[in-house]
Amino acid sequence: MAGSQKDEPLFDRVAIIGIGLIGSSIARAVRENSLARHIAIADASEAHRAQAQEFGLGESVHGDAAEAVRDADLVMLCVPLGANAAVAGHISAALKKGAIVSDVGSCKQAVIRDVAPHLPAGVHLVPGHPVAGTEHSGPKAGFAALFRNRWCILTPEAGTDATAVEKMKAFWGAFGSKVELMEPRHHDLVLAITSHVPHLIAYNIVGTADDLEAVTESEVIKYSAGGFRDFTRIAASDPTMWRDVFLNNKEAVLEMLGRFTEDLIALQRSIRWGEGEELFNLFTRTRTIRRAIIDAGQETAAPDFGRQSPDQGAEITDPAKPKAG
Repeated sequence: MAGSQKDEPLFDRVAIIGIGLIGSSIARAVRENSLARHIAIADASEAHRAQAQEFGLGESVHGDAAEAVRDADLVMLCVPLGANAAVAGHISAALKKGAIVSDVGSCKQAVIRDVAPHLPAGVHLVPGHPVAGTEHSGPKAGFAALFRNRWCILTPEAGTDATAVEKMKAFWGAFGSKVELMEPRHHDLVLAITSHVPHLIAYNIVGTADDLEAVTESEVIKYSAGGFRDFTRIAASDPTMWRDVFLNNKEAVLEMLGRFTEDLIALQRSIRWGEGEELFNLFTRTRTIRRAIIDAGQETAAPDFGRQSPDQGAEITDPAKPKAG
Protein backbone atom coordinates (compact mmCIF):
# COMPACT_ATOMS: atom_id res chain seq x y z
CA MET A 1 0.00 0.00 0.00
CA ALA A 2 3.02 2.27 -0.16
CA GLY A 3 2.36 5.34 -2.25
CA SER A 4 4.15 6.26 -5.46
CA GLN A 5 3.95 9.12 -7.89
CA LYS A 6 1.06 7.36 -9.66
CA ASP A 7 -0.71 5.80 -6.66
CA GLU A 8 -2.91 7.51 -4.14
CA PRO A 9 -0.93 8.20 -0.95
CA LEU A 10 -1.86 6.24 2.16
CA PHE A 11 -2.76 9.49 3.97
CA ASP A 12 -3.62 12.97 2.81
CA ARG A 13 -2.10 14.78 5.80
CA VAL A 14 0.30 13.32 8.36
CA ALA A 15 1.10 15.36 11.48
CA ILE A 16 4.32 14.57 13.35
CA ILE A 17 4.48 15.97 16.87
CA GLY A 18 8.11 16.08 17.99
CA ILE A 19 10.87 16.15 15.39
CA GLY A 20 13.78 14.43 17.10
CA LEU A 21 15.57 11.34 15.79
CA ILE A 22 12.43 9.21 15.37
CA GLY A 23 10.10 12.00 14.24
CA SER A 24 12.53 13.31 11.63
CA SER A 25 13.21 9.77 10.40
CA ILE A 26 9.47 9.20 9.99
CA ALA A 27 9.16 12.48 8.05
CA ARG A 28 11.97 11.45 5.72
CA ALA A 29 10.52 7.95 5.23
CA VAL A 30 7.02 9.31 4.57
CA ARG A 31 8.40 11.60 1.88
CA GLU A 32 10.68 8.95 0.38
CA ASN A 33 7.75 6.54 0.05
CA SER A 34 5.14 9.15 -1.00
CA LEU A 35 2.83 8.17 1.85
CA ALA A 36 1.23 11.61 2.32
CA ARG A 37 0.40 14.72 0.33
CA HIS A 38 1.16 16.99 3.26
CA ILE A 39 3.55 16.48 6.19
CA ALA A 40 2.82 18.85 9.08
CA ILE A 41 5.48 19.10 11.78
CA ALA A 42 5.12 20.51 15.27
CA ASP A 43 7.81 20.96 17.90
CA ALA A 44 8.08 23.12 21.00
CA SER A 45 11.74 23.85 20.25
CA GLU A 46 12.38 26.82 18.00
CA ALA A 47 15.77 25.33 17.07
CA HIS A 48 14.15 22.04 16.06
CA ARG A 49 11.56 23.86 13.97
CA ALA A 50 14.30 25.80 12.21
CA GLN A 51 16.15 22.57 11.42
CA ALA A 52 12.95 20.94 10.16
CA GLN A 53 12.53 23.83 7.74
CA GLU A 54 16.20 23.77 6.78
CA PHE A 55 16.05 20.06 5.92
CA GLY A 56 12.65 20.35 4.21
CA LEU A 57 11.09 17.72 6.47
CA GLY A 58 7.52 18.95 6.02
CA GLU A 59 5.20 21.12 3.97
CA SER A 60 4.37 23.08 7.13
CA VAL A 61 6.11 23.57 10.47
CA HIS A 62 4.19 24.67 13.57
CA GLY A 63 4.93 25.79 17.09
CA ASP A 64 1.40 24.80 18.12
CA ALA A 65 0.66 21.06 17.86
CA ALA A 66 -3.08 21.74 17.54
CA GLU A 67 -2.46 23.63 14.30
CA ALA A 68 -0.42 20.75 12.91
CA VAL A 69 -3.05 18.08 13.60
CA ARG A 70 -5.98 20.02 12.15
CA ASP A 71 -7.39 17.96 9.23
CA ALA A 72 -4.67 15.31 9.71
CA ASP A 73 -5.56 11.71 8.86
CA LEU A 74 -2.64 10.41 10.93
CA VAL A 75 -1.08 11.99 14.01
CA MET A 76 2.26 10.57 15.15
CA LEU A 77 3.21 11.41 18.74
CA CYS A 78 7.02 11.44 18.84
CA VAL A 79 7.45 13.17 22.18
CA PRO A 80 8.87 11.79 25.46
CA LEU A 81 6.44 9.48 27.25
CA GLY A 82 5.99 11.98 30.05
CA ALA A 83 4.62 14.58 27.62
CA ASN A 84 1.96 12.38 25.99
CA ALA A 85 -0.92 13.29 28.30
CA ALA A 86 -0.38 17.04 27.96
CA VAL A 87 0.02 16.86 24.18
CA ALA A 88 -3.04 14.63 23.76
CA GLY A 89 -5.12 16.99 25.88
CA HIS A 90 -3.93 19.99 23.88
CA ILE A 91 -4.66 18.54 20.42
CA SER A 92 -7.91 16.77 21.35
CA ALA A 93 -10.34 19.42 20.11
CA ALA A 94 -8.48 19.80 16.80
CA LEU A 95 -8.58 16.10 15.85
CA LYS A 96 -10.96 15.26 13.04
CA LYS A 97 -13.33 12.31 13.14
CA GLY A 98 -11.76 9.20 11.61
CA ALA A 99 -8.19 10.31 12.34
CA ILE A 100 -5.65 7.78 13.58
CA VAL A 101 -3.42 8.69 16.52
CA SER A 102 -0.27 6.63 17.01
CA ASP A 103 3.05 7.00 18.77
CA VAL A 104 6.60 5.65 18.91
CA GLY A 105 7.14 5.13 22.65
CA SER A 106 8.63 1.96 24.09
CA CYS A 107 6.03 1.65 26.91
CA LYS A 108 2.57 0.90 25.57
CA GLN A 109 0.36 0.62 28.67
CA ALA A 110 1.41 4.14 29.65
CA VAL A 111 0.51 5.49 26.19
CA ILE A 112 -2.98 3.99 26.37
CA ARG A 113 -3.39 5.32 29.92
CA ASP A 114 -2.27 8.85 29.05
CA VAL A 115 -3.62 9.34 25.52
CA ALA A 116 -6.86 7.36 25.16
CA PRO A 117 -8.93 9.41 27.67
CA HIS A 118 -8.28 12.60 25.66
CA LEU A 119 -9.36 11.28 22.24
CA PRO A 120 -12.85 12.20 21.02
CA ALA A 121 -15.26 9.60 19.68
CA GLY A 122 -14.39 8.43 16.18
CA VAL A 123 -10.64 8.96 16.60
CA HIS A 124 -8.67 5.69 16.59
CA LEU A 125 -5.67 5.04 18.85
CA VAL A 126 -3.17 2.53 17.43
CA PRO A 127 -0.09 2.64 19.68
CA GLY A 128 3.18 1.66 18.02
CA HIS A 129 6.82 1.06 18.86
CA PRO A 130 9.49 1.02 16.15
CA VAL A 131 12.30 -1.03 17.69
CA ALA A 132 15.01 1.10 16.15
CA GLY A 133 17.21 4.01 17.07
CA THR A 134 20.70 5.33 17.58
CA GLU A 135 22.39 7.17 20.43
CA HIS A 136 22.00 10.42 18.45
CA SER A 137 19.10 12.83 18.85
CA GLY A 138 17.56 15.84 17.14
CA PRO A 139 16.19 16.50 13.64
CA LYS A 140 19.63 16.29 12.05
CA ALA A 141 20.12 12.72 13.32
CA GLY A 142 17.16 11.26 11.40
CA PHE A 143 17.38 9.16 8.25
CA ALA A 144 14.73 7.33 6.23
CA ALA A 145 16.42 3.92 6.43
CA LEU A 146 16.29 3.84 10.25
CA PHE A 147 13.30 1.48 10.26
CA ARG A 148 14.36 -0.79 7.41
CA ASN A 149 14.49 -4.47 8.42
CA ARG A 150 13.58 -3.52 12.00
CA TRP A 151 10.53 -4.58 13.95
CA CYS A 152 7.61 -2.26 14.58
CA ILE A 153 5.22 -3.52 17.24
CA LEU A 154 1.62 -2.28 17.21
CA THR A 155 -0.43 -2.67 20.40
CA PRO A 156 -4.05 -1.70 19.67
CA GLU A 157 -6.58 -2.52 22.36
CA ALA A 158 -9.31 -5.06 21.64
CA GLY A 159 -12.09 -3.50 19.59
CA THR A 160 -9.87 -0.96 17.81
CA ASP A 161 -11.07 -0.15 14.29
CA ALA A 162 -9.64 -2.86 12.01
CA THR A 163 -9.15 -0.50 9.07
CA ALA A 164 -7.06 1.84 11.22
CA VAL A 165 -4.86 -1.05 12.34
CA GLU A 166 -4.38 -2.23 8.75
CA LYS A 167 -3.41 1.28 7.63
CA MET A 168 -0.76 1.46 10.35
CA LYS A 169 0.57 -1.93 9.34
CA ALA A 170 0.84 -0.65 5.78
CA PHE A 171 2.44 2.59 6.98
CA TRP A 172 5.30 0.89 8.80
CA GLY A 173 5.56 -1.84 6.18
CA ALA A 174 6.21 0.82 3.56
CA PHE A 175 9.28 1.89 5.57
CA GLY A 176 10.66 -1.65 5.29
CA SER A 177 9.72 -2.57 8.86
CA LYS A 178 8.56 -5.99 9.97
CA VAL A 179 5.23 -5.37 11.71
CA GLU A 180 3.81 -7.43 14.56
CA LEU A 181 0.72 -7.03 16.76
CA MET A 182 1.15 -7.54 20.50
CA GLU A 183 -0.90 -7.11 23.66
CA PRO A 184 0.27 -3.92 25.47
CA ARG A 185 1.27 -5.53 28.80
CA HIS A 186 3.14 -8.32 27.05
CA HIS A 187 4.99 -5.74 24.96
CA ASP A 188 6.11 -3.90 28.09
CA LEU A 189 7.44 -7.10 29.67
CA VAL A 190 9.32 -8.12 26.53
CA LEU A 191 10.88 -4.68 26.06
CA ALA A 192 11.80 -4.48 29.73
CA ILE A 193 14.32 -7.31 29.27
CA THR A 194 15.37 -6.69 25.65
CA SER A 195 15.81 -2.92 25.88
CA HIS A 196 14.99 -1.19 29.16
CA VAL A 197 17.05 -3.24 31.62
CA PRO A 198 20.09 -3.35 29.27
CA HIS A 199 19.98 0.44 29.08
CA LEU A 200 19.71 0.68 32.86
CA ILE A 201 22.72 -1.63 33.25
CA ALA A 202 24.68 0.42 30.72
CA TYR A 203 23.91 3.67 32.53
CA ASN A 204 24.96 2.07 35.81
CA ILE A 205 28.24 0.59 34.53
CA VAL A 206 29.28 3.81 32.82
CA GLY A 207 28.33 5.76 35.95
CA THR A 208 30.46 3.42 38.07
CA ALA A 209 33.38 3.87 35.68
CA ASP A 210 32.98 7.62 35.93
CA ASP A 211 33.14 7.35 39.72
CA LEU A 212 36.36 5.32 39.39
CA GLU A 213 38.07 7.80 37.07
CA ALA A 214 39.79 9.66 39.89
CA VAL A 215 40.96 6.42 41.53
CA THR A 216 42.36 4.96 38.30
CA GLU A 217 43.88 8.23 37.06
CA SER A 218 41.78 8.21 33.86
CA GLU A 219 42.79 4.68 32.91
CA VAL A 220 39.17 3.54 32.63
CA ILE A 221 38.66 5.82 29.64
CA LYS A 222 42.18 5.47 28.28
CA TYR A 223 42.05 1.67 28.13
CA SER A 224 38.37 1.23 27.24
CA ALA A 225 37.91 -2.20 25.67
CA GLY A 226 35.19 -3.04 23.17
CA GLY A 227 32.67 -4.16 25.79
CA PHE A 228 32.85 -0.99 27.87
CA ARG A 229 32.89 1.18 24.75
CA ASP A 230 29.65 -0.39 23.54
CA PHE A 231 28.07 0.22 26.93
CA THR A 232 28.94 3.91 26.53
CA ARG A 233 27.13 3.98 23.18
CA ILE A 234 23.94 2.77 24.85
CA ALA A 235 24.45 5.10 27.82
CA ALA A 236 24.71 8.09 25.46
CA SER A 237 21.01 7.80 24.58
CA ASP A 238 18.56 10.64 25.19
CA PRO A 239 18.32 11.09 29.00
CA THR A 240 14.81 12.60 28.89
CA MET A 241 13.43 9.69 26.89
CA TRP A 242 15.00 7.07 29.13
CA ARG A 243 13.99 8.79 32.35
CA ASP A 244 10.39 8.61 31.13
CA VAL A 245 10.76 4.98 30.04
CA PHE A 246 11.75 3.85 33.51
CA LEU A 247 9.09 5.95 35.24
CA ASN A 248 6.36 4.65 32.91
CA ASN A 249 7.34 0.97 32.74
CA LYS A 250 8.43 0.61 36.35
CA GLU A 251 6.49 -2.59 37.15
CA ALA A 252 7.91 -4.57 34.23
CA VAL A 253 11.42 -3.16 34.71
CA LEU A 254 11.44 -3.92 38.45
CA GLU A 255 10.16 -7.45 37.75
CA MET A 256 12.96 -8.08 35.25
CA LEU A 257 15.56 -6.41 37.50
CA GLY A 258 14.58 -8.79 40.29
CA ARG A 259 15.18 -11.79 38.02
CA PHE A 260 18.44 -10.26 36.76
CA THR A 261 19.65 -9.65 40.33
CA GLU A 262 18.97 -13.28 41.27
CA ASP A 263 20.93 -14.50 38.23
CA LEU A 264 23.76 -12.07 38.97
CA ILE A 265 24.05 -13.37 42.53
CA ALA A 266 24.18 -16.95 41.19
CA LEU A 267 26.96 -15.89 38.80
CA GLN A 268 28.82 -14.21 41.65
CA ARG A 269 28.61 -17.45 43.63
CA SER A 270 29.96 -19.47 40.69
CA ILE A 271 32.98 -17.17 40.42
CA ARG A 272 33.57 -17.19 44.19
CA TRP A 273 33.52 -20.99 44.41
CA GLY A 274 35.40 -21.64 41.17
CA GLU A 275 32.50 -23.35 39.43
CA GLY A 276 34.11 -23.36 35.99
CA GLU A 277 31.59 -25.70 34.42
CA GLU A 278 28.68 -23.48 35.46
CA LEU A 279 30.41 -20.44 33.96
CA PHE A 280 31.27 -22.29 30.75
CA ASN A 281 27.70 -23.52 30.31
CA LEU A 282 26.27 -20.02 30.81
CA PHE A 283 28.71 -18.43 28.37
CA THR A 284 27.99 -21.14 25.79
CA ARG A 285 24.24 -20.56 26.13
CA THR A 286 24.57 -16.78 25.77
CA ARG A 287 26.86 -17.15 22.76
CA THR A 288 24.05 -19.05 21.05
CA ILE A 289 21.73 -16.09 21.66
CA ARG A 290 24.20 -13.78 19.90
CA ARG A 291 24.25 -16.07 16.88
CA ALA A 292 20.45 -16.19 16.83
CA ILE A 293 20.30 -12.37 16.77
CA ILE A 294 22.66 -12.34 13.77
CA ASP A 295 20.60 -15.04 12.02
CA ALA A 296 17.46 -12.95 12.62
CA GLY A 297 19.06 -10.02 10.77
CA GLN A 298 19.18 -7.75 13.83
CA GLU A 299 22.98 -7.42 13.71
CA THR A 300 25.89 -8.43 11.49
CA ALA A 301 28.61 -10.97 12.14
CA ALA A 302 31.30 -8.45 11.17
CA PRO A 303 34.06 -7.78 13.72
CA ASP A 304 33.65 -4.90 16.16
CA PHE A 305 29.90 -5.49 16.55
CA GLY A 306 29.30 -4.71 12.87
CA ARG A 307 30.59 -1.14 13.17
CA GLN A 308 33.49 0.14 11.13
CA SER A 309 36.37 2.01 12.67
CA PRO A 310 37.58 5.28 11.11
CA ASP A 311 40.41 3.56 9.22
CA GLN A 312 37.79 1.34 7.54
CA GLY A 313 36.22 4.37 5.92
CA ALA A 314 33.37 5.21 8.29
CA GLU A 315 33.16 7.07 11.56
CA ILE A 316 32.09 5.04 14.58
CA THR A 317 29.34 7.55 15.35
CA ASP A 318 27.94 7.50 11.80
CA PRO A 319 24.18 8.08 12.32
CA ALA A 320 23.40 6.46 8.97
CA LYS A 321 24.03 3.01 10.45
CA PRO A 322 20.81 1.74 12.06
CA LYS A 323 21.07 0.16 15.49
CA ALA A 324 18.14 -1.48 17.26
CA GLY A 325 17.04 0.34 20.33
